[in-house]
Amino acid sequence: MAKHTNEPTPDSPDDKDPSAEQPVIRDKRRIDPDTGDVRAPSEAGPSTGSGAASEDGDTADIDGIDELFSAEGPDVELSAEDQQILDQAEQDLVAEMRNDMLRAQAELVNFRNRVERDRAANREAVVAEVLRSFLPALDDLARAEAHGDVPEGSGIALVAQRIRGSFEKYGVRTVGGKGEPFDPHYHEALVQLPSPDVQGPTIADVIEIGYAIGERLLRPAKVAVSVPE
Repeated sequence: MAKHTNEPTPDSPDDKDPSAEQPVIRDKRRIDPDTGDVRAPSEAGPSTGSGAASEDGDTADIDGIDELFSAEGPDVELSAEDQQILDQAEQDLVAEMRNDMLRAQAELVNFRNRVERDRAANREAVVAEVLRSFLPALDDLARAEAHGDVPEGSGIALVAQRIRGSFEKYGVRTVGGKGEPFDPHYHEALVQLPSPDVQGPTIADVIEIGYAIGERLLRPAKVAVSVPE
């Protein structure tokens, strides 16, 4: 009959170190449950390497990246040829920007001149339209003076003088005078009279005086024209 003993065998679990079988618990919580403060990365648990993921999927500590990017890079020495190319590129860029600035200034000046020219033309057109509306009254005064119906120094004569002064103030001038060469741009021929005394079309008589302001014609002069036989 075999003898049983209570002595442990070499492979018995009782021979192993009790601490070897104890589980290792790592507290990786970022918030301290006791104080409620945020733990430093070293307190939250060991990292698995820069830029790598830990066992629980958390990213590793990357606090050193800011220092990496904030550090000044190494000085690079350019060769004489490369430096010349760089200087030429800078000069070309400055010249291009200067040309763009001059072009923009020229366009601005042209725009201002065009606006002023259009404004002056519009003003002249409005003034011409207003003065044109007074021409019939001025014609009536001229006919009355020709027939002796307007005594010198009378009120009507003073009114006629003031109207003509206002016309002169705006640069209004009369066109069409007896003996002047006929100009179809300013004169309207109502009658043609053959004459041996003229070498070309000439105004023989003015039927109705014409007016112009600057180069703008308010009304053509109606005239009788003498033409060569």
